[in-house]
Amino acid sequence: MNPLATLACLLIHRMNHIGEFLPQLGLRLFLAWEFWESGMTKLRGENWFSEIQSSFPFPFNIIPTDISWFIATWTELLGAVALVLGLGTRFAAVAMIILDVVAWASVHAGNGYNVCNNGWKLPLVYLIMFLPLLFSGPGRLSLDHWIARRFCRT
Repeated sequence: MNPLATLACLLIHRMNHIGEFLPQLGLRLFLAWEFWESGMTKLRGENWFSEIQSSFPFPFNIIPTDISWFIATWTELLGAVALVLGLGTRFAAVAMIILDVVAWASVHAGNGYNVCNNGWKLPLVYLIMFLPLLFSGPGRLSLDHWIARRFCRT
C-alpha cells in the first residue's frame, strides 16, 4: 500500500477512535455548564414566571408558576449533573429539550433575549446540540456507556 494512503488510513482510524468520546463529551460539558448557570440563577432568584405564564405553550400555561419554576430550576440543575456524568443522558436530553422548547416559545421568541434580535438563535443551537446526545448517546466517556457495557451484553 502507498505510504501516503497508509498514513491517511491511520489518521482516519485515530480520528474515528477519538470521535467515539470527545465530541459527545464536549457537547455534554458545554450544555451542562449553560443549563447549570441558568438553574443556579433561578435557584438564587425570584420567580418571574407569573409575568410570562400566558406565553407558555399548553399544558405548561395551566401549571401553577411555583411548580413550573421548581420544575425548570431542578431540570436544569439535575440535567446538568446528569450530562457531566453521562448518566441518564438520553432522559436528561429529552427533559432539557422540552425545557428548551418551552423557554424558546415563552421567553426567547420575539423578546430579543438572546444573541440575535429575534431571540431564536441560541435556543435553536441548544436544541440541535441535544440531538446527537439523544439519538447517539453520551459517548464512550460516560457512566451510561460503562453501565451498558457492563450490564447489557448482547
